[in-house]
Amino acid sequence: MTEVFDCADPDQRSRGIASAVGAVKNGRLVVMPTDTVYGIGADAFDSAAVGALLSAKGRGRDMPVGVLVGSWHTIDGLALRVPDGARDLIRAFWPGALSLVVRQAPSLQWDLGDARGTVMVRMPLHPVAIELLREVGPMAVSSANVSGRPPAVDVEDARGQLGDLVDVYLDAGPAARQAASTILDLSGPAPRILRSGPVSAEDIAAILGTDSASLTG
Repeated sequence: MTEVFDCADPDQRSRGIASAVGAVKNGRLVVMPTDTVYGIGADAFDSAAVGALLSAKGRGRDMPVGVLVGSWHTIDGLALRVPDGARDLIRAFWPGALSLVVRQAPSLQWDLGDARGTVMVRMPLHPVAIELLREVGPMAVSSANVSGRPPAVDVEDARGQLGDLVDVYLDAGPAARQAASTILDLSGPAPRILRSGPVSAEDIAAILGTDSASLTG
């Protein structure tokens, strides 16, 4: 049965996070607040749960799922190598609205879709998300919407689209940014923005010491 918890109430927040932890550890789906938009999440290392996430969204394997983490340092265990400049970007923008695509460590036993040896990682700036992530570890998370529809910016929108396919909804009010994160690809020969978002090309270029035009060209 689907449960919805109002995280503005301390008791419901505590019970909601405990319920979400149990759901994730048992291969089920949860909807969680982040600073950008609401996300639908699953245990990143449970391939069946990730498959259920893709199915709930009506999304194919050609659009792999990103990973949210609860600590700066988690990327060291997920990336084959943390590229030059990545640590400076992490210090500047994490937790926050910047997703980084890196080459994944070959030892990782997961299936996030057809990611071609890469993984997209972000640490969200939201206390409920961070508390959940620190309890369960890295989560496969995508925007909480049916593919092709706008991302959900509140729990009512998420529930209207995903319904009973999700076991636990954590309601923390409207998302602060109400826009999906900026995606920066660091897996190739030069940094490249794949999706524009709250963190601008100019902001990124200033940290990397490069020209913003080179990130979008």
